[in-house]
Amino acid sequence: MEWRGARRSGNIEDRRGMGRVGIAGGGIGAVVLAAIGYFVFGIDPQTTMQVTEHLQGQTQQEVAEGQVKDPNGQFVDAIETSNTAVWGPIFAKQGVQYAPPESVVIYDNATRTGCGTGQSAMGPFYCPADRKVYLDLTFWNELESKYGAKGEFARAYVISHEVGHHVQTLLGASQEARRMGAQGAESGAVRLELQADCYAGVWASHAGETSNGQIVIRPGDIEDGLGAAAAVGDDTIQSRTQGRVVPDSFTHGTSEQRMRWFTRGYERGEPSVCDTFSASRL
Repeated sequence: MEWRGARRSGNIEDRRGMGRVGIAGGGIGAVVLAAIGYFVFGIDPQTTMQVTEHLQGQTQQEVAEGQVKDPNGQFVDAIETSNTAVWGPIFAKQGVQYAPPESVVIYDNATRTGCGTGQSAMGPFYCPADRKVYLDLTFWNELESKYGAKGEFARAYVISHEVGHHVQTLLGASQEARRMGAQGAESGAVRLELQADCYAGVWASHAGETSNGQIVIRPGDIEDGLGAAAAVGDDTIQSRTQGRVVPDSFTHGTSEQRMRWFTRGYERGEPSVCDTFSASRL
């Protein structure tokens, strides 16, 4: 994957090395993030609440915003900027102006969010309350070592999936998902995640043309992305961690579903094909 010459907007908040920070206001914010951790990531809410209580009362240090100098930060910047370049024209065709995420926050350990205290154990996530994407970049190591998903495009898929959640917030899909339930093979949560996978595919389909050739995605890169999608399927994770698959507790969809919906978005390049909420077959 080529990306180093691509434009970077600097829509980054670099909070790395700032230590532990508390949440603004506590209480309801902690509950919101606990719910996100449970329903979207399968994390025990008590774990999130305990981390929140431990960090409560500590203050946020000054955040470094703008251009980041290290390759990992620059990569995140380039992919988020590319997503904006892709989604802007798509929204414009519908007569709507696309508003990118407020920022992508790069942090380590834990950080304050509009949804409560984010923690690295949750993996990458999007907070609809403040419309920011949160990434602890140590997840890249886990993605490769724990999930076997290698290559830069696997990381680009993750970032674009989270931006996909932002697109859903703008379009109202997140509200629809909540009405359809938070767990289960046909739940709103699964439909939300599969649609975000499809949106990541839409980004990949247009990344090259909207970057004036500065981002180049090759067939081998797509294979890396499919490997990442397969690695984080509910059935794959459950088989590895508990030795059995429980569809009633699904929150993201199976490996096959995640690969198929990403491929659908990539091959068709149109967000209209990503309507998982009315799909008869997930």
